Amino acid sequence: MRTDYDNWEPLTVSNIVDLFTDLPITWCLAGGWALDLHLGKQSRQHSDIDVIILRDEQESSYDFLSREWKLYKAQDGVLMPWVQGEFLTDTTDVWVSKNSDSPWAFQVMLVDTFENNWIYRREKSVKKPVNEIIVRTNDGIPYLRSEIQLLYKGGSSKVREKDFHDLQTMLPILTSQEKAWLSQSLQQQFPEGHLWISYLQKDNKEKEIRGAKKC
Repeated sequence: MRTDYDNWEPLTVSNIVDLFTDLPITWCLAGGWALDLHLGKQSRQHSDIDVIILRDEQESSYDFLSREWKLYKAQDGVLMPWVQGEFLTDTTDVWVSKNSDSPWAFQVMLVDTFENNWIYRREKSVKKPVNEIIVRTNDGIPYLRSEIQLLYKGGSSKVREKDFHDLQTMLPILTSQEKAWLSQSLQQQFPEGHLWISYLQKDNKEKEIRGAKKC
């Protein structure tokens, strides 16, 4: 069991690409790095690095990663060893380090799918085809679509200051369709309302007004 959540020496994006490229599964970078890959530059410091895999492909991932890494499942507020043959049905986060007392190197996040659709675990009515949730940089690096990553951030039980910073950073390059999808998805999760919804709608409205003035 481990509780040293802040003990991080994260791999670089290049390290992650080198590690996962030969693994025959669907994967992509997530978290703040995914947003920066879409932005085309680093917007802030990142204390960790996240990789998304499909829950149904966890066995192949475990067999591959456990050859050189120690894997810990996040469960009930602690990090417990993920043992061979154990299929994670509810756990969403797996933390990875070189050995039992070395710093955390990266985090694996398991996402659910059904009939080739990605399912948002916090509100299962929100979904997208799996082949539409990942985009790639010009160099071929796969990362989670920005509007989905922002949904994970805004839909958290505790929206952090850096999450709102990420939203503000990404707004200028998100398309109207991406912002509308994010707003609608947040509305499905929070029918009573969410601060980001009005913020997104206001941004879209202001852009419409600016566009009309140019005409």
